[in-house]
Parts: sequence; C-alpha cells; structure tokens
Amino acid sequence: MQRILGTLLIVVLSLLGTIITAWSTELKIGAGAAPTENILKPIKEPFERATGLKLSIISSGPKIGLQELEKGNLDAAAAGLSFNDWLAMMKVEGSTVVDPTALQQFTIGKDRIVVITHKDNPVKKLSKEQLQGIFTGATANWKELGGNDLPIMVVWGKLIQGTNSMFISKMLDGKPQAKEVLEATTADDVRQNVAANEAAVGIGPLAILDGSVNSPETPELAREITLVTKGKPSDNVQRLLNFIDGEGKKYIKQ
Repeated sequence: MQRILGTLLIVVLSLLGTIITAWSTELKIGAGAAPTENILKPIKEPFERATGLKLSIISSGPKIGLQELEKGNLDAAAAGLSFNDWLAMMKVEGSTVVDPTALQQFTIGKDRIVVITHKDNPVKKLSKEQLQGIFTGATANWKELGGNDLPIMVVWGKLIQGTNSMFISKMLDGKPQAKEVLEATTADDVRQNVAANEAAVGIGPLAILDGSVNSPETPELAREITLVTKGKPSDNVQRLLNFIDGEGKKYIKQ
C-alpha cells in the first residue's frame, strides 16, 4: 500500500510540475492591430518552436493592453504607435498612465496604415481630401468619388485605437470620424465586414490585405510599432525581442 501511495504521490507531483512549468512558460502580450497582424501572429509558431515558450496574443487594443500591463497581468504590451503618441492616445481616451518612467520601450517594427474597400469597388485612388470627406461623413455616396451609386459605409474597429488615432491625427488632421459607422472590433473584423459589404470602407494595418478586399492608392501613412514592459524585460520577453530582431525578421510583414 505504501508503495502504491508513493507511486501516486510521484505522479501527482509530476503533473503539478508540468502544470507549473506550462504556466511559467506562457508569454502574454496585449496588443493592438499593427503588432498583432504584422509581427506577433506571423512569428507565433516559429517562435514557439524555437523557444518552447507559448506566445499568447491578447488582441485587446493598445489602451487595455497598457492598462493590463500596469496591473501586472501581462508580460508586455504592443501598439502601432510611438511611445509618446501612445501616451497621448491614453490621455485622450481618459486613461492616464500612472508612471510612464517605469515603462521601457522598444521599437519592434514599422507599419503602414491602409484603406480597404470591397473587391468590386471601382475606385482605385483616393486623395487626402477625399479620405477626409469619407471618414468624417461629409461625402455620403461613392458616386461622388467616381464609384457606384451606393451610400458609403464606414467600418470602424473599436479595438484598434492606435490605428484609429494615428489616422485621425495625420490623415483627418484631427477632425472627428463620422458619427454613423458600422462598429467592428479587431482589424481582421474590419476586413471581414468590408469584404462582405460592397459599400464599405475601413482602415487597418498593412498585413490585413488579402484577396478578399481592395486597397485604393492613398497618401502613405507609416508608423512605428512599439513594445513596452513594466520595468526591465523579463528573460522570456527578452527572448521574444531577440527573436523579432533575428530569425523572426523573415516572417514579419512590413
């Protein structure tokens, strides 16, 4: 009996050790659209194979990502914004960062914000002025832009604040976006909604482009992709940074 109990104890301890190890090797990153689609998703599988770490990508947007990092619930947060633009966005969103000096920042890539339309939309080029008309609601129908006689439907992702704030600041010159929008969540959700609606238009990171949507020629809007940690990066986060700067470059979409 003692031998059986001893064997069971060993099995239980082994299982506990496995569970604890699994917990300790999970790397949790809260991220916006640009880091999620351009960097973290493309490197996830090769990074996990190379390191044995589990990369959990929490696509909650830069606001929630930074909030959760400050609470200690994440290993790092990432956004398609420079660090200073990220802090400014947080302030606009009514969520002031408690101690910015406690955060360490790393530029992990570059991205271009793209405008996407339905694949049957004949409009091939849009100027900055035309984009302002579309996304502020001043231009109501595609026929005003040389397209079909359809009311313009702006798809707006509520979890891609970094993309949205950069687009509003640089492309709309600070003018507020249209009040009547089709609300989506992530960048991929924006793409799916645009692909399903002939009158739709949206924005997102370069990596969301595929055969399901068009991207008309527009003025270029590029931005940094930033990762931040609370204090010095943990060993596992440093391994992620090293991978992104090394082998991961061949998987990253830029």
